[in-house]
Amino acid sequence: MGDRNEGRTPQGSPDDHNRTGVFRRDPDGGMPDQIERMYRKRHGDRRRRREERSTGEETSATRRMPAAGETSATRRMPAAEERPRSSGRTSGGRGRGRVYDGTGQSRQRREMRRRRGRTIAVLALVILVILPAGFYFWADSRLRRVDALTDYEGRPGEQPGDTYMIVGSDSREGLTEEDRQELRTGDAQGKRTDTIMVLYVPDNGSPSIISVPRDSLVQIPEIGENKINAAFASALGGGPGKLVRTFEQESGVRIDHYVEVGFAGFVDIVNAVGGVELCPEEPMKDPKAGLDIPAGCQTLDGETALGYVRTRASARADLDRIQRQREFFSVLVSEATSPGTLLNPFRVVPLVMEGTDTFEVDEGDHLSDLAGMALAMRENPTTTAIPISSTPTLAGVGSVVLWDEERSGQMFEAMRNGQQIPESALQE
Repeated sequence: MGDRNEGRTPQGSPDDHNRTGVFRRDPDGGMPDQIERMYRKRHGDRRRRREERSTGEETSATRRMPAAGETSATRRMPAAEERPRSSGRTSGGRGRGRVYDGTGQSRQRREMRRRRGRTIAVLALVILVILPAGFYFWADSRLRRVDALTDYEGRPGEQPGDTYMIVGSDSREGLTEEDRQELRTGDAQGKRTDTIMVLYVPDNGSPSIISVPRDSLVQIPEIGENKINAAFASALGGGPGKLVRTFEQESGVRIDHYVEVGFAGFVDIVNAVGGVELCPEEPMKDPKAGLDIPAGCQTLDGETALGYVRTRASARADLDRIQRQREFFSVLVSEATSPGTLLNPFRVVPLVMEGTDTFEVDEGDHLSDLAGMALAMRENPTTTAIPISSTPTLAGVGSVVLWDEERSGQMFEAMRNGQQIPESALQE
């Protein structure tokens, strides 16, 4: 084998720098040619770019003042006071711009407007929602409640329409000795019914106010046959629950609500609405009831109104009394629910306070039920009474009222079915 090194220049030979592709070192000791060319090219490019940027910045930062008579191609920046104010919108129309004055006053004004808006919203919530709601629950809690609508075996089931039993009692509770003398109420203990009415609101048609004669002869549970007034008399073991049960069993009509008011409450409510205007056709005088009024239209205060609805000093005695009670009660409710009363705080607040303090309602009734009763009585209700056939006098009972079986049967059937009472069943 031949020598592998034959024909090759020995390593480290002085001729190596002449070989192609090999970096040659400058004989004077400088960088090799290839490295120098590459380095200087890149280095020169970078230096040239830096010089160009520096020159451009100096040119942009320094503006040449035009010579005399020379028009500048560059627009002059206007002074601050010459700059137009922002119109509120950017040139792109993308919204309202903001002008900053550097003092923060604009931001403070915006914050004050937002704070005022929140305050107004809170006040509106309190005035329109919280105060009325609080007043309602406070007034509702003032109602006096009794157990009047009790369940018993054989009680009528739920029926269409709505029924309210309204009782005016002769209770002297809340009256001083001086009040009793002034109102001519006497000193009788306990309480009896002075008025019994049923407000009937059918599903269709106008409501009706139906008077129940106190002397109606009925069968009273645990008492026996007697006047319906006896079902309420506390001396006989009666009360609201027994009165409601007696009427339900005699008529077959279920009572949904119960409302009772005594003498003192009656007087206070009438005075709270500023009195009630009535127009008796002839003068009325009854020392027993403390009544002495002329004929013609006049405004009756609470004391005079109580005598008006209690007196029997007329040709038909108790029957005329029933008619006056229906008339008066309709006018009173109309006055109590009129805009002149409801929009007058000096009237509506005393009315609510007096009414809720003197009304007695069933355990399940609330202020909303009283409002429903009042609104129904504003719908021009028909005023009538249970039809009567005769008024005989019975031994041991006295003068009683007997219902007309046929006509009262028509009335009660319409009430059980939620229908308007037919005219043939109406009683003068």
